Amino acid sequence: MKKKDIVRIAKNSGVNLVYFIYCDNANLIRGKATHIDHLDRRIDSGIGLTVGQQAAYDMDLVADIEGMGTAGEARILPDIHSIDTFVPLPWSPKRAMLIGDLVKLDMTPWACPRTFLKTQISKASDLGLEIMTGLEPEWYVAKYDPESDYYKPIENSQSFHSTGFTPYIDFIDDLIETLAVFDMKVETYYPESGPGHIEVTLRPEDALKAADNHIFYREAVRNIGFKHALAPTFMPKPFLDQAGAGGHIHISAWDKQHKTNLFYTEGDDYALSILGQHFLAGVMDHLPGLMAILAPSYNSYRRFHKGSWSGGEYLSYGTDNRESAVRIPSRYLGNEMGSVNIEVKPADNSANPYLAIGSIIAAGIDGIVRELQPNPDQFLDCDPTLLSETELRARGILHLPASLAEANEALEKDEVLNNAMGDFMAKAYLKLRKAEEAHFASQSLDFELKRHYNKY
Repeated sequence: MKKKDIVRIAKNSGVNLVYFIYCDNANLIRGKATHIDHLDRRIDSGIGLTVGQQAAYDMDLVADIEGMGTAGEARILPDIHSIDTFVPLPWSPKRAMLIGDLVKLDMTPWACPRTFLKTQISKASDLGLEIMTGLEPEWYVAKYDPESDYYKPIENSQSFHSTGFTPYIDFIDDLIETLAVFDMKVETYYPESGPGHIEVTLRPEDALKAADNHIFYREAVRNIGFKHALAPTFMPKPFLDQAGAGGHIHISAWDKQHKTNLFYTEGDDYALSILGQHFLAGVMDHLPGLMAILAPSYNSYRRFHKGSWSGGEYLSYGTDNRESAVRIPSRYLGNEMGSVNIEVKPADNSANPYLAIGSIIAAGIDGIVRELQPNPDQFLDCDPTLLSETELRARGILHLPASLAEANEALEKDEVLNNAMGDFMAKAYLKLRKAEEAHFASQSLDFELKRHYNKY
């Protein structure tokens, strides 16, 4: 959009504050606001931000990261050129929101997750690929319970059970209408695998728009929930006796005209093109290191256990196998070419969507460039827990990192992912993840649950 149109819409709509929002290295949505009187100028200049903010994690503790300390300033610069919709926030009509990049004082890129995704999109484009992404955000909704000093679901439905729709009719109606204001089209909605466990999916979009939409989506869910006296959370495992909440990521690659899905080939319902196989093999090759980006919170690893259908335990792929880390979904009749994709299942919504999608693209590109092929022995058409450890090892089906500490170690060893992020950003991200892991490892389970519930 043009700056003059954004300023005009804001003034004509009675907006008094515009948030400049970004998602940080701790995978939290943060931002600052400018008054409407200064919006025209601030769109060009951005809003100042201490560089140390990118080193902040839980309770705003600051990790010891060179170049992200007390001295130094960056800017939150709104990216108005990537949007075609600008409206007041439905839950707060005197407010509006723009998503920004983190830049240096001279407006050149800094250690910004969103810029990282843009870079990976550009690298894919150089190969003739336009990356499409579909996200499956799952989340829980509950109410605060003073007796337990925690949160409690308001119903007790089972997965996909019709009774799970009823308690949230007004809330979901309000949410769908809100998402439509931002031109986000809902595709599916259903009660997931636990009381208060919800999944509302959106149509696939190009990778950057999908990530931006996810930021608006999280803000909409939380704020519409508050409006209905509910407390939604995107944390991976808010209730230890219930299913975890995932954030599966679907990826496909199209030609520059967005007419042909380059993962498609004629064949059975699960066939992938040679290009798609290379991409899949790249993701598999880097999945251990990807875990620190896809499942980056201390709480993430409580989601992965036997029988969880999380896909986060074993390095495997399969066709419509919900316990494989990477799934090749079956095609939809009548849209065979358009529906071919691969799904990366270990991801959850404590991940920064820009880092998560960008890192998957980087891994897939590496597979394409190296012409990797999926290891047929790692293909699974059954629950991996039915196989013995000896059988799994013989097939190269290794355990994925079982903790944030193990995931951090795997990422540190992955040269491709580190090079893709760049030395400064990769080291900063790892230092922050290690600091957060050490922080929560020294705390109680009660502290972990309460902190993660409110953060996400």
